[in-house]
Amino acid sequence: MPTEAEASAARKPSVWQAFSQPAAWTMCLLGFSSGLPFLLVSYTLSFWLKENGIVLKDITMIASAGMTYAFKFVWAPLLDHWRLPLFTRLGQRRGWLLLAQLGVIAGLLVMAALTPRQLPLFVAATLFVAFMGATQDIAVDAYRIEIAPPSAQGALVATYALGYRLGLLVSGALALILADHIRWSEIYVLMAVTMAIPVLTTLKMREPDVRRLLPSSWREAMRESVLDPFTDFFKRYGWALALLTLVFILLFKIPEQAIIGGVMGPFYRDMGFSKTEIGAVTKLYGIWISILGAFAGGAAVARWGAWRSLGVCIVLGAISNLLYILLIGHQGQLAMLTVAISGQNFFEGMLGPPTVAFLSLLVNRQHTATQYALLSSLVNLPGKVLGFFAGGIVASAGYGGYFVITVCSVLPAMLLFACLWRRFDPMAVPSG
Repeated sequence: MPTEAEASAARKPSVWQAFSQPAAWTMCLLGFSSGLPFLLVSYTLSFWLKENGIVLKDITMIASAGMTYAFKFVWAPLLDHWRLPLFTRLGQRRGWLLLAQLGVIAGLLVMAALTPRQLPLFVAATLFVAFMGATQDIAVDAYRIEIAPPSAQGALVATYALGYRLGLLVSGALALILADHIRWSEIYVLMAVTMAIPVLTTLKMREPDVRRLLPSSWREAMRESVLDPFTDFFKRYGWALALLTLVFILLFKIPEQAIIGGVMGPFYRDMGFSKTEIGAVTKLYGIWISILGAFAGGAAVARWGAWRSLGVCIVLGAISNLLYILLIGHQGQLAMLTVAISGQNFFEGMLGPPTVAFLSLLVNRQHTATQYALLSSLVNLPGKVLGFFAGGIVASAGYGGYFVITVCSVLPAMLLFACLWRRFDPMAVPSG
């Protein structure tokens, strides 16, 4: 009789089958759609704000609009249980996805029309783009989990990561390079036009074949959409293990998330680099390094599983933040900027596939959008909170002190990783 592991391996598709399935390259285009707006309400936005004379403390707060992504679990139940009246022909996932994409386009055009000179309205438009971008992420994650079996998820994660990084490349490197030649408002219009590609993808791709029963009453609808997705997790894992897992999820990506927000743009400028240099090295070059890291992370998951790969990548990703301290001592040197970006982006990219694979394993497909949105929100929330206060921390502790804090923040997560080892590492669980 074959063992369970042998049976599982026999069911896995070949690498070619996994990556050649239509869903894999659909996910690449949807990844592009998810990556494009993220930097436009955080990192890239910080340059536009700085050029308008806004102080660092306010920049980091405004450019923390991306924190909206950390609260997407709040409205995720709508995407699981409510069909949009005007989009019913597209289906549950595609309908919500199209609405979110059109919302991102509209929000970017409004940002371009207002500019930071009309700051209150501009901030409101920025928050709207972040909200619609987060809604898009909910729909994309749910679509990915439902469109293919678990054995094919590795390829979907890898191609999604490729598309996501390409989206960051356009909204990061390309936007910064263009900013030396055209106005920021024109750049945001161009970004809105670029979103037409994923809109066409959404219209052409197929809806997942998942049947959902309509609740018989409002009370039952509230229970199924709000209570069940949250209580299900604790029922399946037990209160003690579920709480430990949730705390671990809250903590392990703080080092990465803390350097994604508005603090990094002003940091590079204060280190003496031009926008073209920053765009070319941190985004144009850095994105391809992170793509290599993502495929390395995917290979690690295939070889050692999600849990072991996750632990190694967490440590490497946190330590890579120390490279920015070296940059402080070599201001204006492109070679040192390249070294810092190479290490940090590669290990950040590596962390992506183990993270997605681990969170996907925790999800019950009856509540795909809600549970994955909650777990992925918890992953990003503490780091984004730290990033929100980054300007104040830098003002008192300096950039070097801030980067040291981000590295030390990984220690509690690794203690929890050791505690959870026997539960999530298949090699550590004795066979029956």
